[in-house]
Order: sequence, then structure tokens, then C-alpha cells
Amino acid sequence: MSLYTLYWVIFIGIAILSWLVQWNLTRKFKKYSKMPLSNGMTGKDVAEMMLRENNISNVKVLSTNGMLTDNYNPTNHTINLSEGVYASNSVAAAAVAAHETGHAIQHQKAYGPLKMRSALVPVVSFSSKWVMWLILGGMILLGSDGRSGLGSTILLIGIVLFGITTLFSFITLPVEINASKRALVWLNQAGITNSYNDAAAKDALKSAAYTYVVAALGSLASLLYYIMVFLGSRD
Repeated sequence: MSLYTLYWVIFIGIAILSWLVQWNLTRKFKKYSKMPLSNGMTGKDVAEMMLRENNISNVKVLSTNGMLTDNYNPTNHTINLSEGVYASNSVAAAAVAAHETGHAIQHQKAYGPLKMRSALVPVVSFSSKWVMWLILGGMILLGSDGRSGLGSTILLIGIVLFGITTLFSFITLPVEINASKRALVWLNQAGITNSYNDAAAKDALKSAAYTYVVAALGSLASLLYYIMVFLGSRD
């Protein structure tokens, strides 16, 4: 099997896996969105209560458009909950709201991986704009002249930038997993979830975590392919 064929086999496999994970996440979210909390608390209520109990007073809980668009923004200290979470009193809403609040707690406690990820954001933002153009341009020049020093140099720069985005994806994993752990522990201790729905909250967050794992693996697979192309051009 050629290097090119191997790449497309891996690429298609990752794409299918990514679609399955996203489909599973959407399915689980819809399922657990129909499971109401016994206390009737909404996602907004859960986030605000978790913030108070962790002595965080400078973070606002806001509503944002879309589905599964929930996020914590450390630059303006806001927890942005999607429409299906902010006003919903479901187990899924509570789990997502607590997870995003977990990021706010990480920020307050200067959690190491979160600090690393935040430091990489400007670099990743720059890289994402140029990396594919550099890699594509480098490959085109290599294709026209396999000995092209310019093509090899451009490709190498692209690989370095892509490597930074891959590193960002892997640093994101412990950040997301830790936020989910904080969320699940607090939900149980605060009595938001119980023996009846605790497993549902855990399953919802686990399904969300898989999306980050697949993204990281896909990025790593692409990085290895580009490295092999670069090394092959030097033979």
C-alpha cells in the first residue's frame, strides 16, 4: 500500500469515526434532554450555583445561539450556554452547564493544562489561517520538482505549524476530562444528580469527550503523513 493510499484509508476511517461519535453525542444529548431533574433546576441555575459554591463571583452565565455550542470564555469571564442548556431543567443540561463551569474553576485555580492551552491560542489561531496553504504549496512544489529546496522548506514550516495545532488538540484532552470530573463530583455532592440519573450525566459527558479524542487522533494521523511526505522528499 502506497503512502498516499494509506493516508486516505486513515483519513476516511477517522472521518467515519468522527461522524459516528458526533451522531452518538447528538443522540445521547436528545435522550438525556428528556430526563428532567427532580429539583427543576435549569442549566443556568446549575452553573450559577456551582460558581457560588466555588466562590467565583466574576463570571457571568449567558445564553448563546445554537445546539451544543456551550463554552467558557476566559477572556471576558463568561459561561455561554446553548439554548438547549440554558433554560432546560434536564440531566443533559445540568451536566453540560457543570462541565463549562468546571472550566471556570480551572481558570480560577490556574490549572496547568488550561494555562498551556490558553498560551497556545494565539499561535493556533495564526497557524489555522496559514497551515494548509503552506502544506499544499510545499507539496505542489515538491510534486513539480522533488528536489525543490523551496518546496521542502515551505512544507517543513507547514508541518511545524500543524504540529502546534496537534499539540493543542492533545493538551485539550486533559482539560476537558478534568472539567467533566469536576462537574460529575460536584453534581453528586450538591445533590443535583442522584443514583437514578448520575449515570446519565456521566454518559453524556463521556460521549462529548470522545469528540476531542477523535479530533486529536485525526490531527496526529495527518501530522505523521505530512512528516512522511517530507522525509520521503529528502531521499
